[in-house]
Amino acid sequence: MIISDVHLGTYDCKVREVNHFLKHTRCDKLILNGDIIDGWRLKKTGHWPKSHTRFIRLVLKKMEKKDTEVIYLRGNHDDVLAKFLPIAFENLQIVEDYVHETPRGNYFVLHGDVFDTVTKNFVFLAYLGDWGYRLLMRINRLYNHWRAWRGKDYYSLSKAVKARVKQAVNHVSNFEEHIVELARSRDCIGVMCGHIHTAADKVYDGVHYLNSGDWVESLTAIVEHEDGRFEIIDFAEFVKTYPMPADEENERVDASDLNEVIAPAPATAPITPNVA
Repeated sequence: MIISDVHLGTYDCKVREVNHFLKHTRCDKLILNGDIIDGWRLKKTGHWPKSHTRFIRLVLKKMEKKDTEVIYLRGNHDDVLAKFLPIAFENLQIVEDYVHETPRGNYFVLHGDVFDTVTKNFVFLAYLGDWGYRLLMRINRLYNHWRAWRGKDYYSLSKAVKARVKQAVNHVSNFEEHIVELARSRDCIGVMCGHIHTAADKVYDGVHYLNSGDWVESLTAIVEHEDGRFEIIDFAEFVKTYPMPADEENERVDASDLNEVIAPAPATAPITPNVA
């Protein structure tokens, strides 16, 4: 299972949702593909509620009680890790990039910021863009409070605007094409990345390109089923099978987290007992 761009330490992280997803899935291998902790914001605000600690506990519990292998890849928002890589413990690796082996061939896994021209070559612009994005998210929250007062459904104003901006960045840096070429140079049949907060499952010139999206707006993850098939899981669909509890129940950090109970999966459920 692959997730990325959780951005723990920010107000806009959908931590309840990602915690619920982690609690109701199990996997042999969990790949945390960068920007799991947002060091840029954390060092400025110190925002770290118990629900963010719970995410860490859920991951550690999977390692300890479910024998899940965890691969943590550095992102640009948690780039402080770059000074110490690689790090390996019993069931945990923290690395720059990773090769995931499948029966059909290898997949190259990386966060993807190395091919974002703005992030790589114009650090000031990257920080300015981060500031602008956070401002947009604040406007988005106010806008949706107004929509809720009018009885209207949630609408992601920030996602609509950000998608247009990211498309421009991708056009300049040829983000996806560069990553596909890198995977091909590593003799891999596919590549999995994050960074641009846009989930994707497509083929470029015979190379399988997968992007795990994010847990700020798109709320998506990649799973590999037992038959080797990859699938992008959308939380909006996942929660129909495993409904979210009340706020106060989900936020409570107690012994129930140490005794994971996974609801029996129906025959058509998107998650299988063993995914990578």
